Amino acid sequence: MVGADGRLRVKDNHPVTAAVRVLREHGVAFTHHPYEYEERGGTAVSARELGVPEHAVVKTLVMEDDAKKPLVVLMHGDREVSAKSLARILGVKTIAPCEPAVADRHSGYQVGGTSPFGLKRAMPIYMQRTIAELPYLYINGGKRGYLVGMTPTDLVRVLAPALVDAMA
Repeated sequence: MVGADGRLRVKDNHPVTAAVRVLREHGVAFTHHPYEYEERGGTAVSARELGVPEHAVVKTLVMEDDAKKPLVVLMHGDREVSAKSLARILGVKTIAPCEPAVADRHSGYQVGGTSPFGLKRAMPIYMQRTIAELPYLYINGGKRGYLVGMTPTDLVRVLAPALVDAMA
């Protein structure tokens, strides 16, 4: 396809999700990583399909506190969140994962395709501190079976998450 400026344009066949739009708006250099999605496969499947360490695949979890206030937690794919530690850090009684339908309503994404970029509803974002130390990370691009790769510096610049130590 030829653009209005007369230059040849190559069609980008990657999804244009709310997350991708946010990354482009912020000038983030990111890579596209589609893979064959498996129901309930999680980060183990995406890491295997992409040939990357599961530790570098960051999962996006929509959780809620005891007052049902939603929040997002970013955690290494091969680690679990300590809800007790996170609750203590946030000064609330409990933190628990949202039911999938509730998480979908809060985020605007379907569970399994939740990205922290382009959320439907503004929510506080908490990121496991050690994610910032990765040389490169892979995180959901807003669609099941689609990750984007970027530097932790860009993720922190765009999301401004609170850094926490909440690994189980």
